[in-house]
Amino acid sequence: MANRATSLALRGPSAFRRWYGSLHPSLQLIGLQLWLPLFFIVMFCLCYVAAFHAPHPHEVPVALVDAPAGLRAAIEKALPGVLDLQTYASLDSARQAVLHGHVAIAFDGSTDTVYRATAHQYQVAALIPATLEPIFTAQGITVTSTDLAPLPGWDEYGTVSLYLMLSWCIGGYMVAMFIGLMGAPLRHRTRVVVILSGGVLISAITNTLAGPVIGAVHGHFGMLFLIGWGWIVAIGLAVNGFSYFAGRFIALPAMVVFIFLSMPSSGAAYPSWFMPQPFAWLNHVVVGSGITEMLKRELYDVGPGFGRGLTMMAAYAVGGVVLMITGKQFWERRRIRAILTGSTTMFQDAQAANREFLISERDEVLARHGLSRSDTGTIATIPVDERADFRGPDDFDSAHGFDDPSTSDPFLGSVTGLEAEAPRTRPVQVPAGARREPPAPPTGDGGSSGGGVS
Repeated sequence: MANRATSLALRGPSAFRRWYGSLHPSLQLIGLQLWLPLFFIVMFCLCYVAAFHAPHPHEVPVALVDAPAGLRAAIEKALPGVLDLQTYASLDSARQAVLHGHVAIAFDGSTDTVYRATAHQYQVAALIPATLEPIFTAQGITVTSTDLAPLPGWDEYGTVSLYLMLSWCIGGYMVAMFIGLMGAPLRHRTRVVVILSGGVLISAITNTLAGPVIGAVHGHFGMLFLIGWGWIVAIGLAVNGFSYFAGRFIALPAMVVFIFLSMPSSGAAYPSWFMPQPFAWLNHVVVGSGITEMLKRELYDVGPGFGRGLTMMAAYAVGGVVLMITGKQFWERRRIRAILTGSTTMFQDAQAANREFLISERDEVLARHGLSRSDTGTIATIPVDERADFRGPDDFDSAHGFDDPSTSDPFLGSVTGLEAEAPRTRPVQVPAGARREPPAPPTGDGGSSGGGVS
């Protein structure tokens, strides 16, 4: 390992890194964070725009009970690949399948009734009966509709579960993301306590706002608090485990897994029967689907129940703990290698340069007002007879770690990146202990004779 460390230490920075390090430190920091908005807009298009630009039904399960002989053939001919017709022996089992979300709707041929559950999936309850209406009419069937689980007036389109799910996902990953960014040396125990405490706070705030404050949820506070806290902790543990491997780029895997893939695959906006691949398949594994199912079961008593959601919650939490244990060792090995080689990242270099620049700028501001700061942090007044005009922030030279400000870029301006100030007349700095000779008198021929300092 020592030989490898020595060879790595002998490698100098690349030409790009040397050029980038010559920029103003604040500009370096900004540039090193621009990957995040770029990543965000790319993933937004690849996930949200791709998933929602043209949702259409495919293989949507529909229950048939005592259906006329020709109805199935007519539906399969008119809508090939759109519906998956399933025959149920009893109306009660078909109704339960609708309530549990196993089928989109049920049609009872004995009463010509369509059964739907708006609270489980508003879009399905509206679109599938409308899609079948021309076929029913062609078959001479006049249907009536029965909503087994209508939505309440305070959630007319069934979007409350979607936005509660998003708030818990965002809260869970952001708490752990900042732990990963700023708390790398923290012990496992401390990290877990922060995640558990953050889950309590976020769940309490979101459920208080959604319920008593906004009125989008009526009742269920205690159960929703527990569901929210459990999911926030599970997501936080998973992101915390990822952070040991991803470092300051933890936002990338966290947002991909828990936001960009989870939201369109959750079934909260459109069911998986309407989503293209891979979003339809991801409905089986993303946290959004588990959260949404548990919310709908608790709020409106629809959906498959809590079993699948609790299983997913436990799987993400356990996976996070495993990543946390193995990731700590990985992080320490990587840190030892960096210490032995003396290597730093571009972000660390930019932070160090920016810190030095801010210290110099602070001293200039103090000097402008006749003040100075000692190494111990004490602020003192500079005696008037010892004050020298300060150097403006655009006057830093190579001695301060910057290039000659006279070579400035026409677009970026000066090397420091700061606005130039009006020129000042500066007294000549005389070293301590030296004395200044008076200026030599002019010569008779109008010239001047040289003078010196002894």
